[in-house]
Amino acid sequence: MSKPEAKDLSHLLSEEAKSRKNSPLKAAFKYYKQPGMTFLGGGLPLSDYFPFNKVTADIPSAPFPNGIGATISDEDKSVIEVYKKAEMNKAEDKQVELSRSLQYGHTEGHTEIIDFLKEHTEQIHNVPYKDWDLIASVGNTQSWDATLRSFVTRGDSILVEEYSFSSALETAHAQGVNTIPVPMDAKGILPESLEKQLDQWVGPKPKLLYTICTGQNPTGSCISAERRKAIYELACKHDFIIIEDEPYYFLQMEEYTTDEKKRENNKVNSHDEFVKALVPSYISLDVEGRVIRLDSFSKVLAPGLRFGWIVGQAKLLERFVRIHEVSIQCPSGFTQSLTNALLQKWGHKGYLDWLIGLRAEYTHKRDVAIDAVNKYFPKEVVTFVPPVAGMFFTTTIDASKHPKFKTEFNEDPLQVENAIYEQALKQGCLMIPGSWFKTQGESNPPQPELPENPENKNTFFFRGTYAAVPLDQLVIGLEKFGKAVKIEYGL
Repeated sequence: MSKPEAKDLSHLLSEEAKSRKNSPLKAAFKYYKQPGMTFLGGGLPLSDYFPFNKVTADIPSAPFPNGIGATISDEDKSVIEVYKKAEMNKAEDKQVELSRSLQYGHTEGHTEIIDFLKEHTEQIHNVPYKDWDLIASVGNTQSWDATLRSFVTRGDSILVEEYSFSSALETAHAQGVNTIPVPMDAKGILPESLEKQLDQWVGPKPKLLYTICTGQNPTGSCISAERRKAIYELACKHDFIIIEDEPYYFLQMEEYTTDEKKRENNKVNSHDEFVKALVPSYISLDVEGRVIRLDSFSKVLAPGLRFGWIVGQAKLLERFVRIHEVSIQCPSGFTQSLTNALLQKWGHKGYLDWLIGLRAEYTHKRDVAIDAVNKYFPKEVVTFVPPVAGMFFTTTIDASKHPKFKTEFNEDPLQVENAIYEQALKQGCLMIPGSWFKTQGESNPPQPELPENPENKNTFFFRGTYAAVPLDQLVIGLEKFGKAVKIEYGL
């Protein structure tokens, strides 16, 4: 059965996005290097003057028999070489030569790496409508900034998870956008609460829902397939776009268990098992073209690559390209050449092998972290839900059980939170208070308030990560934090 076309959602574009015109200079680039054409129309420096003839990198060889974190030996390495000009290297296919990657142009990204990512997206997500597209970005932070400029205007309101990445919130605030919190629990957004919000909404409804839906930052939550389907149906009913910010999507892992035999048996061992184990993305449910997916290599290859990509319906992404032409121009040429060379060397099978290796590594890191929390944190006042994706875990602490809660702290959980933060610093461990990630926006006019969850009234949480330090330091750090909590509570 053929796929349908996306629904026309151009009415949701911002005035800025609607007003952007195609650049005639950029349009003229289609004639660049056309046979028989003398191109005198652009300020392009001659590539002969680029002082880089070849870039070489040693990379691990797929399928990574010694694991993805092992030191690369001469036997286990591959060498990728990118030359200034294609004719200098006849051995490698589908390379982005330096004379192209270091030149102006190709705002959408170079064809070779974009084609690889489109094949990857089709393999993993199988976007269910036919006129979808994919363009390059310089990572999800920039993608989010461009998304806001494409859809909202100063004074508009958008929906955001009750706790969200503080930099993403600040990006919205700096543009004068109101971020309205959507209630969530340990498993992510509550569809029933979102439905009540939208049914009771006063004034123009929000155009966007921003969600970090897998391995959520900061809570570590992962929204189930059932909840995603319910939230997508609300997007169709109330005519808004879902922005799925998914840098942690491939850092999904097995359920936490203390049983060593189960830990060993639960591992995925094949490409099919790996893909089937992934929670369905919003873009894989999208039949109307109302999902914009922000993807990135930051958490699976390296943050400093500054390369990401945006997936969505072609008509909407064309407006992103107009923004990029006059802002980022394009991602780094070195990044595109080297990352493309790595992906072409590995192929889709090798890249999946790498991702499977990451899954195993992060599952082990998560297990070590939660084992330490179990061992060192006082269960009298601390609860937690082991994450099943991402880099973060949270520990929820009951403020009402603090001996000074009703006296010195005036029944204010934030004062208890700060006391533990300060005590943990004294003990030599830094974890981040959950209040730093609280979504505080208010719409104009104000919306009806949803009933407060009494279970959360006197609790707060801290965000930790198992990604940033070696495992021995991770355990030592959690022991220090557990000690800080015990000191504060007199345990």
